[in-house]
Amino acid sequence: MHKRVNVTLPEETIRLIDRSANHGNRSRFIDEAVKYFVREHGRTELRRLLEEGAERRGARDLAIAEEWFPVDKDAWRKRRR
Repeated sequence: MHKRVNVTLPEETIRLIDRSANHGNRSRFIDEAVKYFVREHGRTELRRLLEEGAERRGARDLAIAEEWFPVDKDAWRKRRR
């Protein structure tokens, strides 16, 4: 379902839309542009949060890995036999 909205944009933005969109397809162009922006913004934000978490918990995760490495190594050795 489509819904009509009234949006005010700067003239320069309208010119950009008109240069990029097929004639008579402003609505479709704006719809696709908004969806693209939201999708990319979401990915960027998720990437930022993952990097932030990795930096904040990196030392802890390394310590855990180092602590459990001998146990894992022993388990793999027994499994190969």
